[in-house]
Amino acid sequence: MAKTAVHFGAGNIGRGFVAQFLHASGYEVVFADVSDELVTALQSQPSYQVHEVGEGAQVRTVDGYRAINSRSHEADVIAEIASADIVTTAVGARVLPFVAPLIAAGITARTGGAPLAVIACENAINATDTLAGDVHRLNPAQNAVFANCAIDRIVPEQRGGGLDVTLESFFEWVIDRTPFHGSEPDLFGVTWVDDLTPFIERKLFTVNTGHAAAAYHGHLQGIATIREVLGTPALQAEVRAVLAETKTLLVAKHGFTDDEQQAYIEKTLARISNEHLPDTCERVGRNPLRKLSRHERFIGPAAQLAERGEQTPALLRAIDAALQFDVPDDAESVELRALLASDRSPAELVVEITGLEQEHPLFAPVVGVMQDSVTRTVSKGTVSKGMTDG
Repeated sequence: MAKTAVHFGAGNIGRGFVAQFLHASGYEVVFADVSDELVTALQSQPSYQVHEVGEGAQVRTVDGYRAINSRSHEADVIAEIASADIVTTAVGARVLPFVAPLIAAGITARTGGAPLAVIACENAINATDTLAGDVHRLNPAQNAVFANCAIDRIVPEQRGGGLDVTLESFFEWVIDRTPFHGSEPDLFGVTWVDDLTPFIERKLFTVNTGHAAAAYHGHLQGIATIREVLGTPALQAEVRAVLAETKTLLVAKHGFTDDEQQAYIEKTLARISNEHLPDTCERVGRNPLRKLSRHERFIGPAAQLAERGEQTPALLRAIDAALQFDVPDDAESVELRALLASDRSPAELVVEITGLEQEHPLFAPVVGVMQDSVTRTVSKGTVSKGMTDG
C-alpha cells in the first residue's frame, strides 16, 4: 500500500524542500493550502521541477501529488489525514494554530494502524511542540507522534512565477528521534538525533542570525543584496563580529569545538553570499518584530551570553539596525515604526518588542539601544507611509 503524506503549505519551501524530500522518500504528497491560485496550479500541472544551484547543482522532478484547498474543503483534508502516514507543515509558525483543528479532527477520524507522525518544518524553535499543544487542546488522543525538527535551506525570492522552485543545493533536516521509540519514519535526507537543541541553536544563531544581521546592516546602508553586503569589507566585518559572539555561546553551551563552529560560520557566509541565489536585504529583513522577539536570532543568543557575563556589542548593533528597518509594504515594519513613534517609554518598548524581563542583565543595554531608536524616530517626525489610522 502506498504511503501518504499530507503537507500543509504549498509555498516555495513546502514545494521545493519538504514535499520534494517526502516524494523522494516514496510518499504520495497531498498538499493542503488556502491559496486558490497555488492549489489550482498544482491540480492542473502534473509535475514541477526543483532546481538546486551551487555545488552539486541538479534538477529534481516532483510528480504524483494531489492538492486540496484546506479552507474550502476542510472535510477532504481531514479525510486525508485520517488515512495518512505523516503530516508535515511549512506554513510559518504563526499559522500553526489555524492548521491544528484540521489535524486534531483527522486524528479523531483515524480508525487504527500506526500512530500518525506529525512534524512542523518551521523556522522556529520547537515548532512541533507548539503545534502539538494546539492539537492536544482539541483532541487529547494519543494516536499521533509529534517530533521537533530543525530545517536549513536557503530558498530565495523566486522570479518568473510558476510551480518550479530554485534553491541552494545545501540542506540540513534534523529530527528528534526520541518520540518514535525506534519506529521513526523512513525519510530521505534526514539526520535523526537524540538531542535536537544543539542543532536548532547552531542553525538559528549562525545561519539566521548572520543572514538577518547582513540584511539589516545592508538595508541601513542602502545596499540591495546580501551578496553585496558581504562583499563590503566593513559590513562583512560587522556580520563576522556578530557570529563571533554567537560562536562563544555555541561552543560553551553545546560543546562544538572552536574549529568546528568556525568552519560552520565560513560555510554559512559562503552560502548566504551564493552568486546563484541573489537574495535581497529587504526580503531577508522582513518581519522584524518576530526576529526581535525573546528567543529569536538576536535577543535569544544575546540574552544567554549576558546571563553568562559576556558582553554583546555586535549583537546590540544588529538589534539597533533591525529597529531601523523601514519597508512600507512589510506589515511588521510598519507596526514597528508606529511603536517607536508612540508614547511608550524605551523600557516599555523593550518589554513589548523583545519580551525581555526588566531584571534580565540584557535589559538595560537593550533599553539604551531602544532609546536611540526612539530618538531617531521622533527626530524624523514621520511614520512609514504604509501606516494607517486605527
